[in-house]
Amino acid sequence: MSDVTRKFFAELPRQGRVLKKTTGTIRFDLDHGHGTDHWFISITNGDIRVTREERSADIVIRTDNASFDRMVLGEIKPEPAWLRNELTSEGEFRLILLLERLFPEPPGGHHPRAFAREQGRRT
Repeated sequence: MSDVTRKFFAELPRQGRVLKKTTGTIRFDLDHGHGTDHWFISITNGDIRVTREERSADIVIRTDNASFDRMVLGEIKPEPAWLRNELTSEGEFRLILLLERLFPEPPGGHHPRAFAREQGRRT
């Protein structure tokens, strides 16, 4: 497992404010050459807890370590990755849509509202 992945999951509990109305469980199964790493995320009204348990979840997301690292770095987003079959899921799809909020924007990318505000200041 990469340092990028470890750091993402270590910092995830601090991201709760973006999911403050969310409750559910997510398990990431990250495949690599020697097996599969499991990360279990429990969200209760935005309170995020992360463990390394392999247990049932509302949604199980499977991808390889390299694709997950690209998501963490903002190079790809979860929903388009799912559409390209770079990740698969089983369970409540709504949680994949919410995951978009936890991953960074692409390098050099801007949220549309932030971009509009920035453009308004320049004129």
